[in-house]
Formats: sequence, C-alpha cells, structure tokens
Amino acid sequence: MYKFILSILILLPIIGFGQTPIDISNPPSESIPSQTLAPAAEPAPESKLKFTSDFRFRIEQDWNSRNSDGSYREDRSRMVYRFRLGASYQYNPWANFGARIRTGNLSDQQGPHVTLGGNDGEFGTVQLGFEKLYFQYKQYGLTAWVGKNTFPFEKQNELFWNDNVFPEGLSVSYNIPSNTKLINSLMLNGSHFIISSNNQSLAKDAYVQGVQLLSKHWKKKLTLFPSLYYFRNIANVPDKKGTYTQSYSIFHMGAYALISQSPRIEIGGDYYQNLQNYNANEFIPVAFKDEKTGWVVNVKLGQLQAKGDWEFQLYYAHLQKYSIVDYFAQNDWARWDYSAEDAAGTRLSNFHGAEMRLGYAFGKNFNLILRNYLVEQLVATGPSKENGNRIRLDLNIGF
Repeated sequence: MYKFILSILILLPIIGFGQTPIDISNPPSESIPSQTLAPAAEPAPESKLKFTSDFRFRIEQDWNSRNSDGSYREDRSRMVYRFRLGASYQYNPWANFGARIRTGNLSDQQGPHVTLGGNDGEFGTVQLGFEKLYFQYKQYGLTAWVGKNTFPFEKQNELFWNDNVFPEGLSVSYNIPSNTKLINSLMLNGSHFIISSNNQSLAKDAYVQGVQLLSKHWKKKLTLFPSLYYFRNIANVPDKKGTYTQSYSIFHMGAYALISQSPRIEIGGDYYQNLQNYNANEFIPVAFKDEKTGWVVNVKLGQLQAKGDWEFQLYYAHLQKYSIVDYFAQNDWARWDYSAEDAAGTRLSNFHGAEMRLGYAFGKNFNLILRNYLVEQLVATGPSKENGNRIRLDLNIGF
C-alpha cells in the first residue's frame, strides 16, 4: 500500500505539469477611430502578497473531573489566548508559497493557546513558532503542495484530526471532471506525511498516508467522502516518550447533507473502523485489542457569516481507543492528557460524550461561541472510569 500511494502522489504532479495551456485570442473588433473612444479606467492590480491574521480570547471552566483511580481533579478556571499571522505570495498564476506563525507550546502540536499567567508567569514573553511553511502548485484541476500546511482532506469536525495540527510532507488533489445528475463534482485527494524521521529509508519513518474520494450529489446538497488512512510506526505516547509502536489502518466514511437552506439545517455523520489486528501485539492490553470502532453524529442550525447570524450545533461521539490516533485529534472535550508520561498532547479517544455549541456573529470573522462538553470513558484503565465536564466561551476575530 505504501508504494502504491507514493507512486500516485509522484505521478499526478507530472501529469499536471505536462499539459500545455491553450491561449484563445479574442476576435478583432470593428475599426473605430481612436479619438472617439473615452479612455477606460484600468482596475487596480490585485496584490500578489496577502496577509491573514486572527486572535482568540477564551474563558474556560472544568469541574467534576474524575481520575481513573477514583479521585477527582481540582476544579479549574483559566483564561487563554491565541494569535496567528500568515502571509502568502502568488508568484505566478500557478505557483504560490506561504507561511504562518502561531503562539503556544512549541512541543504541543494540538495546543496553540497560551494560558494567562501560565508557564513561569510574571508577564514573561510568549513562544512563537511556524505552523505553516509550504510551496503550492495549482492548475488544470490539480493542486499539489510540499512542506507543512493545512490537513488537505475533507472533514466536518476535529474528532479525527485537530485543526491546529499541520502535517508536513506531500499532498495532491485532483478535480475529476464530472457534472451529471448523479455526481455534481468529484475530487481525489492523496498524501504522504512524515510524522517522525529515523534518518534511514522512507519506509522506516513514522508516517501517515491518506486517500480520499470526495463527491457532491443532489444539487450539491449531499457530500460523501470515504477515506483510508494508514499510520505506520506510531508511538503509543507522543514526544518520543513511547515504549512501543503500532500501525493503524483506518477506514473513514463521512457524509453530511443540507436539509434546508433557510433556515440552514445540516446533518452529518462519521464512521471509523481500524482494520488492523492487534491480537499478536503483546504490549496492548487485552481489554483494548478490539477497541477499534468509532462514530460521530451531528446537527447544525444556522451559520456564522454576517452580522447578526446565530448558530447552534450538537455533537455526539463514541470513539474507541484505537479508532483514531488520539494525539492528532481534538483537545477540546476533556482534560485527559499525557502529562503523567512527561509528554504534551491529549489522549482523547476511548470516550463517549456530547458537545453543545451556540454562536453569534458580530460581523464577518468576528464572533462569540459558547461550548459545553460532557465526557465519560468507555473502558476503564483503573478502578474508576474517567469523566469530565467543561464549558468555554470564545471571542474570535480575524481577517
């Protein structure tokens, strides 16, 4: 599977570059004396250099959070912020490159937020790091990039992949011509991302490969995106603190449908199945060897686009231990982390729970979002099942 997917990624850009653009000239207009024509105002050229930025301020409360030994974590109140600044340059019609910096712990790919008074406190300076560094080619329906960039696969939440995790490697997407009654649009996505290099052959790296077929149907009201992700040599604990490695072969079936445009109502779902067999892995406890299935359902009412818009979202998730790779997924739903192993990152799999979200827009890219999470562990790792209760309020603004 490794060689097959890598071959596709290498060949697609070559196919795209091999095509020659067609130049179709406008037919000559009738001769008109030049003195009778008023000079036309030329539009201002669009800048090739573009900037983006955003800021978030968050107030958060955690309570009634039980540990696996039956004790309870101290209730926690905290305030955090996040700042990001990005730039991209359009070198020519098909080539661009860009970068973006963010705040946050440089060792934690999931966490760009900074706690007020956190770390050493005393109004110290804030860490900044690059979360994006990339070159991108886009032409003839083909998009390909190398470097470190946004997760390129279609998704409708962060329960499989965190929006703050920016993979590095190679990604290729191709729009397959299709506009029929059955299929309105069709796109093929593929990638090879290196998680950890061993300074040997590529096959010995820790990596993830993905293939996805994204299609839209029923006047683009129904979106389907079956995917297959292969994670190889993945450590059981992040930040090189693991004691063993394992592989994941995760089949994902995702779908969402627009039920009504006004008011906007959308429903969606995700199904995850890890196809690996862990019976021979002596490091994985017996209770978790078959914990490889996950699913998520959601309903969305409204959309935050313009001033005065409201939005309500409701999610329910049931994710077994190995249905996802937890330290690449969201870190929002609970306080469960790898701090006991002296590693950054959140261990948010092996749980079921709900998220309720309410949002209001003050304007474009300027909103207030309230979220509440209720979580409980599926399979206990001690005498008691862990749980968690969290509420947070986010103020977001950007351009």
